[in-house]
Amino acid sequence: MIRLEIPKGHPRYESLKRREALIDFYEKGIVTVSGLISHGRGEAFDYIIGEKSRPFAIEAEKAALDRILNSRNAVISVNGNVAALAGKEIADFARKFGVTVEANIFYWSKERMEKIVSLFRRMGLEVLGMNQDALIPGLDSNRGKCESAGIFSADTVLIPLEDGDRAEALKKMGKFVISLDLNPLSRTSRYSDITIVDDVTRTFRNFLEFRESDYSGHSSSFNNASNVKEAISFMADRLRSLKNWPDL
Repeated sequence: MIRLEIPKGHPRYESLKRREALIDFYEKGIVTVSGLISHGRGEAFDYIIGEKSRPFAIEAEKAALDRILNSRNAVISVNGNVAALAGKEIADFARKFGVTVEANIFYWSKERMEKIVSLFRRMGLEVLGMNQDALIPGLDSNRGKCESAGIFSADTVLIPLEDGDRAEALKKMGKFVISLDLNPLSRTSRYSDITIVDDVTRTFRNFLEFRESDYSGHSSSFNNASNVKEAISFMADRLRSLKNWPDL
């Protein structure tokens, strides 16, 4: 496939770089066709918020980081899209804070799992996923497979770019669920204890840039329902305000 050379001065530089990364990882067998479709849906919501980490996202990210670092066993679940879009940031984050990462995919194959695990290993991070000896109750698909040392025994699970049925199943297990979803209307967003309405790459970059004083104790006062409503209101207000097309 012909690769697209994107000049850094292009107004869509970051977005186009993410698209190219997904195509690259699709060709490597890590991202699926369905993953490409899912990214387009999320990108549409990112357009609406202006492709920036808005205040409601920053507040949710601070609460999420505080919760993760104060958990007994927090686990970050990664699929193909997450690995393609924010693999380096997640590896840096996991090494910095000692947080466990586990590969988990819907379109399951041993080959895809091995490729995701190998990707993180090349970045210097050992991740779980190749010893799926447990099953999340209530999930009939391969997405229910997990490791007993990871997601199954975790008290807090961060699920970026995930499905609503898995978020619901994890909640029923009694886990504290943190989601990363640009769509605040999704089932994943509604089932989560903390919903981060932001791009996955920006979120982990923010995690790495926060000082301890920024997030310490933030989870105790965080109201997820109010925060999600703020995200929805922001999107609605921004759409109503964009009248002078094409100078948006």
